[in-house]
Parts: sequence; C-alpha cells; structure tokens
Amino acid sequence: MMKGYRGKLPLSIITVTLCGFAFLALLYTERLSFLSSSSFLKSKSCARRTSAVVKAKKNLENPELDDRFEFDPEECDITRGKWVFNRSIKPLYTDRSCPYVDRQFSCVKNGRLDLDYRHWEWQPDDCYLPKFDPEVALEKLRGKRLVFAGDSLQRSQWESFVCMIEWTIPPQKKSMKRGKIRNVFKAKEYNASIEFYWAPFLVESNTEVNILEPKKRIIKVDSVSKQSKNWEGADILAFNTYVWWMIGLRLKTLWGSFANGEEGYAQLDTPVAYKIGLKTWANWIDSTINPNKTRVFFTTMSSIHSKSKDWGREDGLKCFNETKPVMKKKFWGSGSNKDMMSVVAGVINKMKVPVSVLNITQLSEYRIDAHSSIYTETGGRLLNDEEKADPGRHADCIHWCLPGVPDTWNQIFLAHL
Repeated sequence: MMKGYRGKLPLSIITVTLCGFAFLALLYTERLSFLSSSSFLKSKSCARRTSAVVKAKKNLENPELDDRFEFDPEECDITRGKWVFNRSIKPLYTDRSCPYVDRQFSCVKNGRLDLDYRHWEWQPDDCYLPKFDPEVALEKLRGKRLVFAGDSLQRSQWESFVCMIEWTIPPQKKSMKRGKIRNVFKAKEYNASIEFYWAPFLVESNTEVNILEPKKRIIKVDSVSKQSKNWEGADILAFNTYVWWMIGLRLKTLWGSFANGEEGYAQLDTPVAYKIGLKTWANWIDSTINPNKTRVFFTTMSSIHSKSKDWGREDGLKCFNETKPVMKKKFWGSGSNKDMMSVVAGVINKMKVPVSVLNITQLSEYRIDAHSSIYTETGGRLLNDEEKADPGRHADCIHWCLPGVPDTWNQIFLAHL
C-alpha cells in the first residue's frame, strides 16, 4: 500500500495544475475577445475595447449584443455590412431645400413618389460608422481647401457634401460659383472651400468641354497637366474615374499632342488604357504632392445596374421600379468590372504618397433602388412622357438620387477625415 504524500507536492503536479489554470484563463479570454470584436480585426488600443464594453452595457436590453468597434479605417472593413431600413432617418437636406442639387439627381422634384430609398443606412459588420455631423465637417475643413475631381458621379458626391453642410451656414456667410469645368463653394466664416473639378478621365481628353459621342473620344493618357494646375495647393484631394472608360472593349488613346488628331491615336484594350492613365495620375501625385500637407483620397467605382437579371428579375427593366436593395450578401452585378478595380489596387499600392481608398463599390452594389431611373434629365431637359414610358432605353441606372447613396459615401469620407 502506497503512503500518502506529505509535505510539498512534487514539482510536476504543480506545473500541470498551473498549466490547467492558464488554459482555462486563455479560453475565458478568447471568449471575451470573440464577444468584443470580429476575428479578423487587430486590437490596437485598450481604449477602444473599453468603449466597446461600455456600449455593450448600454445595450443590455437589446436581444442581440452589438459588439462592433468604433470606426477605424485601418481596422474596419467597410465593404462588409448590410443596409438597414430605418423610417426615423431623415436626410440633412432634400432636392428642394438644397439649391445646389443638379436636376439630373433631383428625383423627387422630377416626380419620384416613393421615398423609402432615403431611409436605408449602411451598417458595417465590424464597426460603428459615425453619423455625418456638418459642424464637425466644417471644423475639419477650417482654413482648408477640399477638391473633388472626376466625373459626374464625383460631382454628385461633391453636391451631396456641400448640401449636407450648407444649411448650417447663414446665406451671407457662404457663396457658390459654378462653371462648366470648375465649381467652388465657400464657407466664409471657416475660410474653407469645397470645390469640384470636372475631369472624367483624370488625364486629358478631347471631350471635357464639348462632350463628344463615345466613338470620337480620344484620351491623352500621358498627361494631367491641364487639370492638375487646378488641384495644386489643395489640402484634401478626392479623385474618382471609371464610368467614362467603360464605353467599349478598346479605347482611342494618344501620346503627345492632339494636333495629330485622328491619325495620331492608338487603340488599346480598356484595362490597359485605364492602367496607363492611372499611372500618369499616380506619377503626378508622387512627384508633386507633399503628404505632410495634403491628404489624397480615391473613390472606387460606383455600381451600374443596367441588367435586372443580375439580381434575379428576368422581366425587369434595368433599375426601373426597384424599391428595395438587394439583400444577398456579396452581391456583385455585371456593371462593376473587377479587372478595372484590380488595376486601381495595383497602381495605388505602388505609389509613394499614401492614398486613402474609399471603397464604396460593394455597399453601392446592393442599391438597385436608389438610381435616378426615369426621374432625370437628358440633353439638358427632363425626360418626356414618351421616354419615361420606355425605361428599358431611358432609365438612368448609373447616377444616384440626391439625397441618397452618395450621402453614405460622404459619411465614410468624413469618418476617414
């Protein structure tokens, strides 16, 4: 019969016991970690974890624990989330209250009756996206010059941004100058300007002032000198370019002078031309911009919804009469070209100057309900009744109603600022 141990326990038993307690503690810690963050997020500060715990305590009455972090662009994947309907949401402006909304985007003023598209908010899976606060935005821009540059979708983001802040400023303390190429809104009390510069390709072309039909357009892929003189000196630059490149499988491109005209161009595959053009823009950024003085943003492609069969509506007429977003996770339609998106990533990843990418593509993909559709204009006039009756030909499923989806882009933009 073995005698019971007396005195001190053997070292091996103590070691096993301590390891057991350590393992249980690790499991407990991992459980807490799972409850307070998504698995792919990196933990950078105790402050944010404390904030998350506080928010969790505040939401104990909710049936589901909301464990999202406060927004951090380095940690939060803004592309992963869902659109949540909230009738209580009210836009900061309407196309009637803001005098700067183009008729092209003024859906309600142009006759749209259903307003549900205004009451959806983007909710990322992993973080809280702050509401757009116009006073915070103006303070961020105090003494600064913000320039949006790009195509008509970038213009709609600029109009959205201006409309979201201008209503807080007395009439005598703001001004707007609009032109064919350059538009400038000034908040005088803040010594701030918010500008839009029309540059649909970012690089030069023969169709910026006088819009030519697609087959006559020639893109000067090796130069941004004409446009860039209007970008120099800005404190914040926000660029986009995509939809104007998508006019065919091949594009007419030019190196050197337009003087050679039709004889001087070469036809390139669209992704190749796009890459060369973006590299020209990137070279200008790297050689000109001081990142200590200027922040640079690039907005990814805005979704086009011209094929209703993409979302399972075989008898649909593009985006016409759609009243709800697509709810299928990771939905991706045929109007967003992943090859072109890869070109953007490839160019920006090799740049010396940091560029903050506003990846609005996936969240916009779901919003088949929020386009201008038939409530828009063409050739400087509103669609007539005959054109409205033929949405298969005339519905605009590229541009967005304002207020609408571009407001969410600016919500993300301000969160980055």
